[in-house]
Amino acid sequence: MSARSQSLPAGLIALAIGAFGIGLTEFVIMGLLPEVAADFAVTEPVAGWLISGYALSVAIGGVALTAAVTRLPRKQVLLGLMVLFIVGNLLSAVADSYSMMMVGRVVAALCHGAFFGIGAVVAAGLVAPARRAGAIAMMFAGLTIANVLGVPFGTLLGQHLGWRSTFWAITAIGVVALIGLVLLVPGRPAGAADAPTGGLRGELRAFTHPQVWLSLAITILGFGGMFGAFTYIAYTLTEVSGFASSSVPWLLVLFGVGLFAGNLLAGRAADTSLSRTLVVVLTALTVVLAAFALTAGNKASTIAALVLMGGFGFATVPPLQMRIMHYAQEAPTLASGANIAAFNVGNALGAWVGGLTIAAGLGYTSPIWAGAALTLAGLAVLLLSLRLAARRPEQPTAQELREPAGMA
Repeated sequence: MSARSQSLPAGLIALAIGAFGIGLTEFVIMGLLPEVAADFAVTEPVAGWLISGYALSVAIGGVALTAAVTRLPRKQVLLGLMVLFIVGNLLSAVADSYSMMMVGRVVAALCHGAFFGIGAVVAAGLVAPARRAGAIAMMFAGLTIANVLGVPFGTLLGQHLGWRSTFWAITAIGVVALIGLVLLVPGRPAGAADAPTGGLRGELRAFTHPQVWLSLAITILGFGGMFGAFTYIAYTLTEVSGFASSSVPWLLVLFGVGLFAGNLLAGRAADTSLSRTLVVVLTALTVVLAAFALTAGNKASTIAALVLMGGFGFATVPPLQMRIMHYAQEAPTLASGANIAAFNVGNALGAWVGGLTIAAGLGYTSPIWAGAALTLAGLAVLLLSLRLAARRPEQPTAQELREPAGMA
């Protein structure tokens, strides 16, 4: 039986459930801001800090918390992170003040980067080397499903039963994920995925490789371009494409469908050729963003662009995560967490650059053009890194990237 025909390990399901809950925590607040602002008697911009504070905590926690637990077995770390997630969302559900709500958001966010960073290493260790990118994609599928189904239904629940009901539901999802991690993730998966990494010094040694830093730059620029275009998408849809505001949530579901499909397809493709997949995806994303900016006034092309932008945008995630883990294969945990932080830095960069273009009076398609430019820059860094890899025999080559080596 071929490796690809074997069933996926049950532990991936537990990781995907955890990813679903984390994704729901991150994004559902966007649809509930009016209710939260009214309940705490704050303005919506102030309530928006619940989103910004979460993102900042993710970027910090992805590196700092991962660094703090490098000597601990990975399964035990994942369990602790999920407990942290449950506590954070429980605090949000019972918060009697804006300050307590912010504390809950920060606590929940601290587990985000470390969970995905360590979870990606554990997911890769659960399967054969030829299936590792697909395994990482399966874990991230939980995050994409959160966007497609979780956020709309979570928003609907909060609007009808109160916003606290949504956070109670997320807390329950965290408990289910915790039980799944206990029962389904083996203590010593194949490839010693649960093994401690040997300490912070060993993990930091991975950052002496130039390709690790280049991988982080590709993540920031490549993914940041998509997120920069997406940040202001509601304005593009209503002010340029001419859709009614009531149509925006359902249009975003189409975007989420693209996320889901792109994530899984890219995971499979990256297991065949990681470098080629990244080149194709970043090239396609640049073209899609540019075409979207040119045709945003047409509703039909806008709908197609939303699906493709989501598809190619999130198709970067499994190969980018796999790439940095490959170049840091002797100590991948901290590098993996740093790459999750890099995704969030890219989010902030894309949103900031897109905001600058709007403030400059360039219109609501300008963030899409800015996103295309950032993604093109990410593609340029990728091509540069591949040239450098071909010239340096001590670094993995493009051929080796098609056959990932084992990880500690």
